[in-house]
Amino acid sequence: MLTKNRRCPQALAGWCFIAPQMIGFIFFVLIPLITVFTYAFEEKNLLFGTSVFTGINNFKQLKNDVLFQKAFFNTLVFSAGVVPLNLILSLWVALFCAQKAAGINLIRSIIFLPVITSAVAWSIVWKYLLQGGTAGPINYFLSLAGINGPNWLMTPGWAMFSVIVTRVLKNLGMNVLIFIGAIQNMPIDVIEAAKIDGAQSFSLFWKIKLPLLIPTVLMVTIVTIIGSMRVFDSIKLLTDGGPEGSTMVMVYYIYHQAFKMFATGFASAIAVVLFFIGLLLTVLQWSLRKRISYYEA
Repeated sequence: MLTKNRRCPQALAGWCFIAPQMIGFIFFVLIPLITVFTYAFEEKNLLFGTSVFTGINNFKQLKNDVLFQKAFFNTLVFSAGVVPLNLILSLWVALFCAQKAAGINLIRSIIFLPVITSAVAWSIVWKYLLQGGTAGPINYFLSLAGINGPNWLMTPGWAMFSVIVTRVLKNLGMNVLIFIGAIQNMPIDVIEAAKIDGAQSFSLFWKIKLPLLIPTVLMVTIVTIIGSMRVFDSIKLLTDGGPEGSTMVMVYYIYHQAFKMFATGFASAIAVVLFFIGLLLTVLQWSLRKRISYYEA
């Protein structure tokens, strides 16, 4: 057993190791989070520097705010587009990349490159590619095939579609990496036994591989949903919330209220609503994950 004199230096060393993380968490996460909750109950204006306690008035105002309702609906549309598309593509690509074949490591690297690419650079490149008329490369190649491409980022409907596609391609590699790890950890004997029993490629995936991957699918789904509800950079750089507010999502609306309208209190109330939505999804994930991952035979 360690003596008291020896335990003290070890405890001090342990506190020293975790101190940078704890200090960063306190100053950059905990204190801002408490501040947001405080501002949510105030009518705070950054432009005039005023702050008045108003209770739950900011939350009451949300019910009658047309732009908030539109931003909330746009967030749901964005998530409904990003999540299934990302999930299906990443699982399909992961099944291919998990195979042992020549050049597969190069393909994995290419797929993962957008993840480590700057979001600003990614958005600027796609804004150039999606220009209207024949100025944009995508519309130029469509015109060669006799197709008149739309003004992708300036037309309601097409703007949301364009943002969804670019966002899916940007984050696809991370989910592919997670699925590859799950696929490689599947029990080989179960898969081999299914093949011996005559399971073909589709039935092997649907009846054997997919059930084994359900916990990972659930985790990736919830993480992707939460990530899609926090999108800001793609919206800001590609469409700036337009056209006609068709791509204004909740996080962008928080930015709009806080730094354009200077209504920090109202923006904080929206942030609190978004926080509880994310918290609810996280709790739901853990609840479903336990039911799926841990069961009695």
